[in-house]
Amino acid sequence: MNTKNKFGKQGWTPELMESQNGKTFLITGTTSGTGYEAAKILLSKGASVVMLNRNPKKSEDTIAAYKNELGNHIDVSYITVDLGKLASVRKAAVEVLKTVSRIDALMLNAAIAQVPKQVITEDGFESQLGTNHYGNFLLQGLLFPLIEKSKGRIVTVGSMGYDMGIKTIKFDDMNWDKDYTGNNAYSQSKLAQIMCIYELQDRLEKAGKTAVKAYACHPGSSRTSLIKTSGSLMLRITFGLMKLSPLTQSAEKGAYPELMCATEENLDQKGFYGPTGRSNWVGPVGAHKLEPHALDKTIAEKLWELSEKETGVKWNL
Repeated sequence: MNTKNKFGKQGWTPELMESQNGKTFLITGTTSGTGYEAAKILLSKGASVVMLNRNPKKSEDTIAAYKNELGNHIDVSYITVDLGKLASVRKAAVEVLKTVSRIDALMLNAAIAQVPKQVITEDGFESQLGTNHYGNFLLQGLLFPLIEKSKGRIVTVGSMGYDMGIKTIKFDDMNWDKDYTGNNAYSQSKLAQIMCIYELQDRLEKAGKTAVKAYACHPGSSRTSLIKTSGSLMLRITFGLMKLSPLTQSAEKGAYPELMCATEENLDQKGFYGPTGRSNWVGPVGAHKLEPHALDKTIAEKLWELSEKETGVKWNL
């Protein structure tokens, strides 16, 4: 696989990124992990970054850390959003449209993972589906007019978890009321995200709106706080041990796929981008195989229609 990488043996790295002066990037989940690293690298390249985070205090601390490392001249701000609450997403979108003049890329990086016991959001969704899929779907839909005006991009940070679980959408019990497991619910939420990006590509093409690009990627097995934040005790212990092995990589390297999708010119939208080494957990960043179930057109169309209904957003395509 590495020999086929269009970026060569080392894969894509930020050294290939040109200056991002004059460009504005919106990134969810930047107070730690891959989102933190992605925002820092973009700021170092001269970009303006608007962080979309749940915790205002952590956002302020993050800005202070960036300025301490990169200098006070950097253009970084934040807007508070809780992707697990549709009302919060709507409020944040209104603020974005009031205060941000362009969006060169909306980078959907934030997620929750492996929630051990079923949690239902205030909107009535299983928490991982509600946060990882419906919250992001609504945010994209509400910001799409400005993204289109900016000829910008939408970058969904998925997960290889899409290829676990039942490998489809459980339309008859999307909240997993009958047989909930954190892994199955997480897998469904990430599969939903990925399926809707490829469905969006098809809809943009059909509508002749090809100036907007949509990409799907994943960070591989990166050393972040994601599992530590929401996973079960056993899962946290297991992943803690994995972090000591060569089967994981740094959060910085985990940020490379989303950075590539947000900035690289002439990137094929049909690709699925991430590490191309062992099990696609680590290694040079490039395109690799996406399993056929993630491209099931019948399921994707049904999921899109349901997502519009559940979130109340009608994409103007």
